[in-house]
Amino acid sequence: MQKDTRSVEQVLEFALKLSPRQRVQLIERIASSIEHDIELEPTNDLSSEERWGEMLVRKMNEWGPIEMIHPEFEDATEWVKQIRRDQELKRGLNWDEAE
Repeated sequence: MQKDTRSVEQVLEFALKLSPRQRVQLIERIASSIEHDIELEPTNDLSSEERWGEMLVRKMNEWGPIEMIHPEFEDATEWVKQIRRDQELKRGLNWDEAE
C-alpha cells in the first residue's frame, strides 16, 4: 500500500509541475474518466415504481402495525389540529395569547 501512496505522491508532484493549461487538461481527462466509470457501474437504485413499492410493502410488514394517535379522526386537518392542541397543553403554550 505504501508503494501506491508513493506513486500517487510522485504523480501529484509531476502534475503540479505542469503548466496551468496542461493541469486543466489533466483534470478534464480525470473527470471524464471518473464520469465514464460511474456510468459503467451497476446501480443498486430501485429504478421501477413496482420494485420501490414492493420494498415499501416489505418494510411495512417487517415493522408491523403502527400505533396511531387519535385514530378517530378521518380528516387530516382536524387530526393535525388535535395534535397541536395536545402539544400546546403538554408544553403549556397558548399561541393565541398576545405577548
